[in-house]
Formats: sequence, C-alpha cells, structure tokens
Amino acid sequence: MKNYIFTSESVTEGHPDKVCDLIADSIVDEALRQDPNSNMAVEATIKDDFILVYGEANTKAVIDFEQIAKDVLKKIGYPEEYHVHTVVNKQSPEIHNAVNKNKDGKLEVAAGDQGIMFGYASNENG
Repeated sequence: MKNYIFTSESVTEGHPDKVCDLIADSIVDEALRQDPNSNMAVEATIKDDFILVYGEANTKAVIDFEQIAKDVLKKIGYPEEYHVHTVVNKQSPEIHNAVNKNKDGKLEVAAGDQGIMFGYASNENG
C-alpha cells in the first residue's frame, strides 16, 4: 500500500462529541479519585435532552454517573434538564486480567482493547 489517504475529524468546543468526552473524562476522574486502581471503559452519547452513559468498570469507587453528567453540562453552560440513562457493568474478568498483570508481586498495567486500525478489507493474499 504505497499511497493512501488519511483523514481525521476535528470538532470545536460545544460539539456533542466534545461534551460526551468531557462527561466520560469526568466519570473516570471521579473513579480514580476514589480508587486509583480503577479500570474504566466508559462512554457517553447525547441526543437532545437524553444522555446515555455506558460501558464497563472495575472499581471500588461509588459513582453517581447521572449527577456527574448533569454537573458537567451545567458547568459548561447548558442549564436545561437532561434525562440520563446509565448502563455500566462490571468489566469482564478476561479484559481485567489481560490489562492488569501481576509480575513478581508487582502490578503492571498493560494496554486495553482500544486502538486505531489502519487498512481496509480485501480478498487478496500477500
């Protein structure tokens, strides 16, 4: 693959993607504040007055996902009332154990299952 086109998206402050990133970041911050060993894979999405917070977590922290989402929106200037639905489950043991490795009695944190892939589907070999 000699030549290829690489594109990326850039959005400005107030864009729903940025708002959702801020909500998710704030949730992770709260988890780490309470439990520095938290493993979080939490996302948010927003449409009109509805916010969905979803993902997986392995933490001892007690997190009020709904309140954090609403506080973020108020802080950045959205005073409207939002409905928040949360679907955050415990992280699967397979992912948790793959990310957290105990080597010689020392905790070593590896990469999770997030990444950027390059390439394209093809039926060619070689």
